[in-house]
Amino acid sequence: MVSAGEFRNGVTFDMDGNVYQIIEFQHVKPGKGAAFVRTKIKNVISGAVVEKTFNPTEKFPTAFVERREMQYLYNDGELYYFMDKESYEQIPINAETLGDNFKFVKENMDVKILSYKGTVFGVEPPFFVELEVTQTDPGFKGDTATNASKPATLETGAEIRVPLFINEGDMIRIDTRTGEYMERA
Repeated sequence: MVSAGEFRNGVTFDMDGNVYQIIEFQHVKPGKGAAFVRTKIKNVISGAVVEKTFNPTEKFPTAFVERREMQYLYNDGELYYFMDKESYEQIPINAETLGDNFKFVKENMDVKILSYKGTVFGVEPPFFVELEVTQTDPGFKGDTATNASKPATLETGAEIRVPLFINEGDMIRIDTRTGEYMERA
C-alpha cells in the first residue's frame, strides 16, 4: 500500500480498477484547512492524463509494472514481433500498443516491454538511438539563419527536423522521448 503523502514521480498504484502512474505531484499546505496532494496522473493502459487532488492519508494498493528487456525482430503488417533474450520466446504486439516513439526503432534493437498482470500496454525504446539519414535536401552555402532546420527522413521511415549541415548518409543521434535531433553520431 502507498499513501498519497508518499507519492513521488514514477510511482504506480491501483485506483478504481485502473493503474495510474504519477507524472507530477505537489504537497500543498494552505494556511487554513487541511493539507492535500495535487497530482497529475497517467492511466498506464489507456494513456489518459488527469489532474487529481488527494488527501495525504488516502491509501492505494501499489501496482507493479513489469519491464522486460526484449529484442524487436520484425513486423508483418499489424503485428510486431519481439523476442525475450533469455527464453527466446517470441511475442506479437498489436500496432496500437506501440506508441508514437516506436518510429525510431529498427529491427534487432533492444526495447523494454511494459506489462501489468500479463497484459502488455506499452513499448519503451532506448532513450537515444543512432539512425542513418536516408533522404534530405542539401543545405546551400549562405543558408545560415540562426537555428535553421530542414526535414529529413530516417532509415526507419520517421521524419524529423535536422540542422542544415546534415546530409544523406549521415548517422545522427535522436532523443526518442522528444523526437528531436541531438548530434551527429
